[in-house]
Amino acid sequence: MKNSITLYSFLVFFIGLSNIALVHGQDKKMEKAAENYEKLDYVNAQKIYLAVAEKGHQSEELFTKLANSYYFNAQYDQAVKWYGNLFELNPNPENDIVYLRYSQALKAMGDTDKASEYYDVFASKNDHVTGKKARNYADIIEQNSGRYDIKTLQKVYDEEKISFGYFKTGNTLYYASTNDTKTLLNKRSAWDGLSFLSLYSIELDSLNQALGHSEKLTGSLNSKFHESSPVFTADNNTMYFTRSNITAKNRKDDQKLKIYRSEKINNKWQKAEELSINSDHFSTAHPALSPNGTKLYFSSDRPGGYGASDLYVSTINTDGSIGEPVNLGPEINTRGKETFPFVSADHELYFSSDGHFGLGGLDVFYIKIKEDGFGNLLNVGAPINTYADDFAFGIDPSTRRGFISSNRAETEGTFVYDNIYTFLETAPIIDVYFAQIQGLVTDKQTGQPIEGANIVLTDSDNKIYKQVLTNHQGFYTVETDKFDSYFVKATKERYDSDEHLSKANLAHQRIDFQLQTNEVPLATGTDLAKVLNIPIIYFDFDKSDIRKDAQVELEKVLAVLDQYPNIRLEIRSHTDSRGNDAYNQKLSQRRATSTLKYLVDNGIPESRLQAVGFGESRLVNKCSNGVPCSAEEHQENRRSEFIIID
Repeated sequence: MKNSITLYSFLVFFIGLSNIALVHGQDKKMEKAAENYEKLDYVNAQKIYLAVAEKGHQSEELFTKLANSYYFNAQYDQAVKWYGNLFELNPNPENDIVYLRYSQALKAMGDTDKASEYYDVFASKNDHVTGKKARNYADIIEQNSGRYDIKTLQKVYDEEKISFGYFKTGNTLYYASTNDTKTLLNKRSAWDGLSFLSLYSIELDSLNQALGHSEKLTGSLNSKFHESSPVFTADNNTMYFTRSNITAKNRKDDQKLKIYRSEKINNKWQKAEELSINSDHFSTAHPALSPNGTKLYFSSDRPGGYGASDLYVSTINTDGSIGEPVNLGPEINTRGKETFPFVSADHELYFSSDGHFGLGGLDVFYIKIKEDGFGNLLNVGAPINTYADDFAFGIDPSTRRGFISSNRAETEGTFVYDNIYTFLETAPIIDVYFAQIQGLVTDKQTGQPIEGANIVLTDSDNKIYKQVLTNHQGFYTVETDKFDSYFVKATKERYDSDEHLSKANLAHQRIDFQLQTNEVPLATGTDLAKVLNIPIIYFDFDKSDIRKDAQVELEKVLAVLDQYPNIRLEIRSHTDSRGNDAYNQKLSQRRATSTLKYLVDNGIPESRLQAVGFGESRLVNKCSNGVPCSAEEHQENRRSEFIIID
């Protein structure tokens, strides 16, 4: 067949630049021809399979192909129809992933009972479907426990007073405390019988042990109400801290918290100003700064959150104004309380929560801040976390030393106030959830890598977990949760999509894809057998009569010839090397002729067909005469081809 695209390209080359005007004059006609070429002169595998099936022909491959094509295009009603036909034809299909796809399609159509039935069958055939049942949080926490040497912070620790905080700059630790004995005697707070929290500092040695005595910060930083959780910019000239809402009209009521900021001028802290993100109607507290000082993290119980209090982040603009708060999302925030964020110099977010699974009370959690989101959420384990409330965690990544505040007691059940502990991290945290799936996507016919194939991972609720593209070598890699399994789907334009289910409880696994073209241009030399998945037209041993199972394959070719009445085919038949060479030549010719006759008997003019038997003259592998080969290797040579010749 001479298509207009080939002809157009030839004419442009032959005529040359001298006739550019003539060519431009034909632009609209050529564009229309190209448009028609794009729309019509392609073999679409789904249409061919559908045409064959609608004529009443049946095969497992036929129904699977159709069902999959509808499934991958989210046409679940048609997917249910053809998967149903598949299971009616064969109640135990060879590829058991069709149980899963049928289940997903049924669920999408609202048939949850039947969906559960097929999912259970799939699960019984695959013990790796999910690792969620095996996810024992206590065991997971245990894997990160025992990594800290922890001690009380001497000269600050006092079971009769409250002290907590974590910010260290240079050799100075800043924290909050009810350490003011004068206030303790004369102005006892009604909230717990102790004085109000004020800001203090104390000098430390290289092991984070106190050298002298604590000193209360001077100036306007301490008021007659609570101040706590100070954090400083890198130049130590700006401080953010938490303070009680001193603008509240009735301070006997449950007071809200606000974040304030103070500047140091001439070595003196100026009057603190409250930030624009505060409100009299909810609390905003416990500030933390990103390593470059451009982002402010904090805790708040403002409306619209996930729980009692959530973590948020705001941009600190160059003029000092604070951007709108952004909730850190459900990966971090829960229906419980998330509070006391800390961001290390290595972009690690630590915070305390009673909403994630922990050892008791508030536990400290870790999550890596990435450019595209967050890593996996991890409990830092004991002894940082205990049965009690453990919070206000901070660590120096260079020394691995830090601080934690807690109301733990030597005897569980004994009440003590919050106090500060110092620790040394003796081993890095283990990302117990980390897993990786990688693989290669290639063209099934050519074996060449497919660049730009879309790899989509979805969870059991059909929600997209992650997606990546293959590189120029057809390779992809994606990080996952070790304890979950995922649907891993590969898609590329003009290829059949394919999908596999990953295994849970594996840190590393490889899933490769061989995608089959489903739409190819009707160009000279195209082999319809490759497009329509016809590796061989089966004949009984030593015979050339068309078997019934081969008729389904020939119906695919027949459908193409019916849809495109101008194309001509050369039917090629090949044998393996076993047997006499001359006999194989004659046998292959008889089989090619028999194939031609079937098509002619079904309405195709013989003038559109040629039949050639090649015997064993065109082997695709090493299996020539006398070479020992497996049955599978010999099978590769017994093939049929349907080559477009015009």
